[in-house]
Amino acid sequence: MSVNVRIPTILRTYTGGQAEVTAEGATLGEVLAHLEQSHNGISARVLDDQGKLRRFVNVYVNDDDVRFAEGLATPTPDGAGVSIIPAVAGGA
Repeated sequence: MSVNVRIPTILRTYTGGQAEVTAEGATLGEVLAHLEQSHNGISARVLDDQGKLRRFVNVYVNDDDVRFAEGLATPTPDGAGVSIIPAVAGGA
């Protein structure tokens, strides 16, 4: 199944500057694995050493936060939108 993955600015060096790329997979885990094959190094920024989503990276399939769904097992239907959103902290 083909999905559109929105890439945040900080990770676009892995996608040649592209803000959105296409990836294949029936689950988020499969989509991220395909994304890594096409854009080497990107999964290390999204997944930790145990292969789980990094604590400060939010991922949505369509409008659903995968942390409240099935995590990496969240289904990614054909045509779904996947958004990777790194947490931003700071302030004065």
